[in-house]
Amino acid sequence: MVAAFGFGLLASASLLIGAAIGIWFRVPARVVALIMAFGAGVLIASVAYDLIGEALTEDTHTEVLLGAGLGALVFFVGDVLVTRRGAGNRKRSAGTGGAAAALALGALLDGIPESAALGVTMLESSTPSLVFLIAVALSNLPEGLSSAAGMRASGHSARSILTLWLGICLASALAAAIGFATLGGASVGVLAVVLSFAAGAILTMLASTMLPEAAAEGGPSVGLAATAGFLLAVLLGG
Repeated sequence: MVAAFGFGLLASASLLIGAAIGIWFRVPARVVALIMAFGAGVLIASVAYDLIGEALTEDTHTEVLLGAGLGALVFFVGDVLVTRRGAGNRKRSAGTGGAAAALALGALLDGIPESAALGVTMLESSTPSLVFLIAVALSNLPEGLSSAAGMRASGHSARSILTLWLGICLASALAAAIGFATLGGASVGVLAVVLSFAAGAILTMLASTMLPEAAAEGGPSVGLAATAGFLLAVLLGG
């Protein structure tokens, strides 16, 4: 459990690093968008191979479909709720215009499925999938960067932004630890539901927030960046 917390903290630390960069440095929006798209590509491959690939067997088709559908639905509902509270543009660097509480909820909504899945992938070995760990870290870095820059542009203080993201990092690490601790003796079917639930939530997040934000700032080049990230993950995973 301690190891899961540590790996969860390691993966989520890029949120805090990105936030610090976003506060004190001006990174071109196009660069952030390309990093975000590259991370999304890596994450898509990780979802396919490390989550769905692990969950899907000859006997778990129903569990995978149920879990992925529920994960997508839960993220969709949560995304609608936090958007109505002012966190719809939480990944934009031009100014979020949302309250800190709504932005925190949005960031947790985006990050918890990834972190929980990270802990679950450690059940069969003492370490998570390296590709999945890299994928989570890569997707977190531009999110922290662009969101913190947007919060700064909207008038939030550097201290409040860093405190917010530190709390999110710790919450994400705790989610990884809980995912590992609570599912140690779970059946194959239960694990399939949990892994595919995270997969459905992550895919919905990528399609509804991460890739649209990247495309809005980076243009057509984000397609190439996402493909490059996907292919790199496939090569590393192979």
